[in-house]
Amino acid sequence: MATKNNAPGQRGRRPLSIFAVLALCCFFYLLGAWQRSGSGKGDNLALKVNKLMSDCTIVPELSFESHHNVEIIEPAEPKAKKIKACDVKFRDYTPCQEQDRAMTFPRENMIYRERHCPPEDEKLRCLIPAPNGYTTPFPWPKSRDYAYYANVPYKSLTVEKAVQNWVQFQGNVFKFPGGGTMFPQGADAYIDELASVIPIADGSIRTALDTGCGVASWGAYMLKRNVLAMSFAPKDNHEAQVQFALERGVPAVIGVLGTIHLPYPARAFDMAQCSRCLIPWTSNAGMYLMEVDRVLRPGGYWVLSGPPINWKTYYQTWKRTKEDARAEQRNIEELAESLCWEKKYEKGDIAIFRKKINAKSCQRKSPNLCDSDNADDVWYKKMEGCQTPFPEVSSKNEVAGGELKKFPARLYAVPPRIAKGIVPDVTAQSYEEDNKLWKKHVNAYKRMN
Repeated sequence: MATKNNAPGQRGRRPLSIFAVLALCCFFYLLGAWQRSGSGKGDNLALKVNKLMSDCTIVPELSFESHHNVEIIEPAEPKAKKIKACDVKFRDYTPCQEQDRAMTFPRENMIYRERHCPPEDEKLRCLIPAPNGYTTPFPWPKSRDYAYYANVPYKSLTVEKAVQNWVQFQGNVFKFPGGGTMFPQGADAYIDELASVIPIADGSIRTALDTGCGVASWGAYMLKRNVLAMSFAPKDNHEAQVQFALERGVPAVIGVLGTIHLPYPARAFDMAQCSRCLIPWTSNAGMYLMEVDRVLRPGGYWVLSGPPINWKTYYQTWKRTKEDARAEQRNIEELAESLCWEKKYEKGDIAIFRKKINAKSCQRKSPNLCDSDNADDVWYKKMEGCQTPFPEVSSKNEVAGGELKKFPARLYAVPPRIAKGIVPDVTAQSYEEDNKLWKKHVNAYKRMN
């Protein structure tokens, strides 16, 4: 049998392979000899480059210095702008509430007690100095009951309101026993009486408005019952009483019911109260009580303690006639009824009214409804003697504007006015996204502080 190595085809291919290899070797030998002779341009260029790189001295003009004229500017040290301190007489200066300037405005309807911002040329260009001896306030909850005298150095209330337990001066501090003109036994006892009618404990009441608040002890004691009270009072001969409130850690602003709307949207508060606030509720066609009605939610409560309630006992002390005092209370009750409020309680010095949950449940229609389509557009807008209409409902049992959840569920629940698309550019989804972001920030602040 023949093997593969002896195959006839193999013997014929071997000489051809040897010849091909020899031919290639000869070709590359001749190509190299041709390039070596200088006839190849590419090789000639390569030789020149190699020579240049091997002999650096033939390029003496080579410079490694920058050829750009760049001016190096050293960073300037930041210069702090120094602002001078104001004269010590301005230590209680409050922009738009300056007392001397306020006295130049009309006294009618408390115009002079409203905000009047100074023109550009009258604005202060200095830093308001702290009172001498100013001390970091007490932390909450101790600040509810104590404040350093040096921080709010006014003793007039300790004399004029001494029997009413508003504030007492002890050593270098003020003590706030929680008293008030209409609750000398303390705010707690007063709130307990209100809670016998108003469902404060079950979370139905979360936001409250205190008109003519004094030092805001009512708001301070409502806090421990999970009710957030916004208090306001004017800056008067007792100085800015809300300064005591803010020093104690209680929300408050300098303000008055005069000619301008309160800076709150419609249906913002579950409850409002006037504790001897001396606001003339029936004057100007009932405009002030209509403003309270605007910010009070359907189903909300209004508390009136003090004049003219209990006029039979106090009319002589108030230096008024029986007829005059009786007529004032009757006018308030008739106005409340026209606003769709129902009197729920009257005992001693306290009367409590509740706003109906919708217009269908009203027994008496208001003859004068506001024409404005947006009851929230009130910033620096003039008050009018008209009632803000209820939102429309489909049945007598429906809460106008939507029923809010009880606190604390209300804290993160989507409000009805957002769920119904009443607030422009805010949806339930965007509200919940903001809630998540807010929770994240609050948790971060808690960790840091």
